[in-house]
Amino acid sequence: MSNKAPTLRQFQDRFPTEDSCLDHLMRVRYGNRHDCEKCGKSAHFYRVKGRRSYACEYCGAQVYPTAGTPFDRTRTSLRDWFFVMFQFCASRNGVAAKEVERQLGVTYKTAWRMCHMIREYMGQFDGDDPVGGFGKIVEVDETYIGGKQEGKGAGNYRDNKAIVIGMHERNGDVITRVVPNRKRATLEPHVFNNVKPYSEIHTDELISYDNLGEFKGYWHKTVNHSADQYVGPTGTTVNGIEGFWAQLKRGINGTHIHVSEKHLSKYLAEFEFRHNMRDVPHLMLDRLMVSFSR
Repeated sequence: MSNKAPTLRQFQDRFPTEDSCLDHLMRVRYGNRHDCEKCGKSAHFYRVKGRRSYACEYCGAQVYPTAGTPFDRTRTSLRDWFFVMFQFCASRNGVAAKEVERQLGVTYKTAWRMCHMIREYMGQFDGDDPVGGFGKIVEVDETYIGGKQEGKGAGNYRDNKAIVIGMHERNGDVITRVVPNRKRATLEPHVFNNVKPYSEIHTDELISYDNLGEFKGYWHKTVNHSADQYVGPTGTTVNGIEGFWAQLKRGINGTHIHVSEKHLSKYLAEFEFRHNMRDVPHLMLDRLMVSFSR
C-alpha cells in the first residue's frame, strides 16, 4: 500500500456523498459492531432514515456519530467538513479561512470557526508526549513570530513578536510552546517537561541553556551561530528545528499573513501535527477522525 498522501480525486471517490461521510464517521468512532449502552449486547447498528443516527439491531437505541464532534449541531455539511480536513492534511503551508470561505461559499465566520476547531483537534491527537531519551538527540531552539515593528521609530523590532521554543527529536517529533521571554527561568522548565532524561541536547550559544547539562542526565552540546558555525566538529547542530521554523514561517507569512499571539498555539499545533505525521501522510485524515473521542 502506498504511503503517499491521497489526491483530491481519491478523496472525492472515497467520500462522494453525505451518507458516505456519516458511515465513515460511524466506523472510525464506533467500529462495525460495539456494545450497546442500553441493552449491553454486542450489536450491529443500522442507519436511521432521515437522521444522522444509527439504531441497535436488538433494542433500537440510537447513537449519533457526530455527537461530541465539531460536526454536531451545525448546518455545514459533513462533506464540506471532510473536504476542509482533507485540505489541512494535504497542504504543507496551511489553509486560510478566506480560502475556505471562497471554496465552500460559507461566511468567513463559519470558515474561521471550522479552521480553528480542526486545529484544536490536530493538537489533541498529536498530544504532548516528551521527546528524546537515552541515545536520542533533541535540538532545542527558539524563534520570533510576528510582523515588523510599526509606528515606533527605531524601536526594538522584536517588541511586537511572539516567542516560541521548540524541541525537535532528530528524525522524530517536534514540540513547541509559546513563551513570554527567553530567560533561563522561562525556557528550562519547558525543556525539563518535554525532553526525556539522558537525552543529548543540542542548542545554540544562548546563555539561558548553559546549565542544561547539570540536570536529568542531559548531555548538552552547543553550536556557535555568532561565529557562523552551523554544524560543530562533532555534528552538533540545530538545523532540524530551524527547518521546522522555516516551514512554519512560510505558512504563516505566505498563507495567513498574520497570526495573533492569542491563537498562535493553535497554528503551532497544526504544523506540529503535519510534521510529526510526515512519514505517514496517507493516515493523517483517518487519524484526525479518531481524535473525536466518544
